[in-house]
Amino acid sequence: MTKLGDLVVRKSYGGDVTFRVESIQHNEAMIKGTEFRLLADAPLHDLVKVDPASPTEKAQRARIKATESLQRLHRDRQEQTERNQAALSQLLYAHNEPSYFEVPGKVLHLDGDEQYLKKSLALYEKLRVPASGYYVTEAQMGTALYRLLPSVRPDIVVITGHDGVLKNRPSGDLYNLSSYKNSRHFVEAIQAARQYERNFDALTIVAGACQSHFEALLQAGANFASSPARVLIHALDPVYIAAKISFTSIRDTINMAEILNNTISGTQGVGGIETRGSYRIGLPKMKDLSALKVVPSM
Repeated sequence: MTKLGDLVVRKSYGGDVTFRVESIQHNEAMIKGTEFRLLADAPLHDLVKVDPASPTEKAQRARIKATESLQRLHRDRQEQTERNQAALSQLLYAHNEPSYFEVPGKVLHLDGDEQYLKKSLALYEKLRVPASGYYVTEAQMGTALYRLLPSVRPDIVVITGHDGVLKNRPSGDLYNLSSYKNSRHFVEAIQAARQYERNFDALTIVAGACQSHFEALLQAGANFASSPARVLIHALDPVYIAAKISFTSIRDTINMAEILNNTISGTQGVGGIETRGSYRIGLPKMKDLSALKVVPSM
């Protein structure tokens, strides 16, 4: 008997993706992907309960890739610290402490899924990326950005949640926005952000979810978007991209091949345009960063 909170797979899809049962009504269940940003409904007779200790092959590959991506980010940070120290080697170091301070790019993350948002914020914290996150339904993201952008003043905006190609779409055309669940809302949110800041390097936008209309999101003004091949994207792919941008120097452009190939979903899941990083160093090192207060301009 399937019940709320169970981990399940769908027989009709070969049991490739693991879901958690979110709600049950009559003989239908609303299910949410544990690894991938996928929200779906399914008849109860199509669901098979699985052991949490025995993930599907696809889930296992995603977890391995996610671990590798996280390790790569940590290595990148270590190499960056070594480069900074080498570049500033002529300056004195007190007590083996570097004589500079870091200003990584600040992230504003809007997510249409509260649970994925919590996972994303936990990873930002682990990676030491300054981030503010808000749970906002996809339809309200454009309106929310008009209010949040002037107050948060981020360097990077992440706009994500749930999306998908509609089964009963009015047209078979995958280039029609009406064929998607939430791509139109993502486009509106991107346009709102671009009204606030038109410079693609002053405000980097990462947008989209599973199967989103990749071309429309880029045309609206996103730097990075999903999904070129209309595939499922991993829940944490937007976080990986935002973290990479946050700790790439403003003197450098993002290594496109590296950042896309090292996402969990790969180039079929995420694409983008050449973009400059948002990380800066400052001199000399401040003794008490807590005393630093930035007053927003009026």
